[in-house]
Amino acid sequence: MSGTAADGRRRTIVGRARHEGAVEVTALAAELAVSPETVRRDLRVLEELGLVRRTYGGAYPVESAGYETTLASRTVRHVPQKARIAAACAELIGEAETVFVDEGYTPQLIAEALPRDRPLTVLTASLAAASALAGRDGTQVLLLGGRVRGSTLATVDHWATDMLAGFVIDLAYVGANGISREYGLTTPDPAVGQVKARAVRSARRRIFAGIHTKFGAVSFCRFAEVTDFEAIVTDTALPVGEAQRYALLGPQVVRV
Repeated sequence: MSGTAADGRRRTIVGRARHEGAVEVTALAAELAVSPETVRRDLRVLEELGLVRRTYGGAYPVESAGYETTLASRTVRHVPQKARIAAACAELIGEAETVFVDEGYTPQLIAEALPRDRPLTVLTASLAAASALAGRDGTQVLLLGGRVRGSTLATVDHWATDMLAGFVIDLAYVGANGISREYGLTTPDPAVGQVKARAVRSARRRIFAGIHTKFGAVSFCRFAEVTDFEAIVTDTALPVGEAQRYALLGPQVVRV
């Protein structure tokens, strides 16, 4: 098989993974009229290039500077795991009275899980999180201004970062497109990365929330280090050994 044909096949695989959210070896082999081993070899190459992450029997796309999932797509994937993560994050709120909630579906679930039995001030760039909290008695919502990104319904740019810079926040719940021990927390869009970085700097305490598929993935813009966080909350599909390696860097790792 020539390099050109292989390159075209791999572009097809990445395109399919991004469109469908995941791909399976057997289905790709049938569609591309190649052997399963050829597809597995392609997936290994694509993983080395940082474009996909392999799973048992398939792969899913890694978010990058040129590709990012939409908020709508995130609301239908790994929902039970994200709900458990959100509940565990809310339990770690401690005595915090001012809370930053990041953009994304898992942070939105965290916002909905926050306690209702005490006054809270919640800052967020997420229109969805702000909407979920706006009608609550005892909860004051501050929506960061700025340009609204249509894919995530969240605000970015200097209006948002300037507003965040004026606050000292008790606790920030932060998500990421990727987290790795080597490169820290990353996201595809520089404007999003700036908002996240400013929230990390403005907060006294920081908790990372993300499903197991985020671990080991690396995106374009680094905005924080693993050591910046007191806790990492994820699901039980993250292997115990891998969780322990992250814990050695400082954060408590909670698997739910």
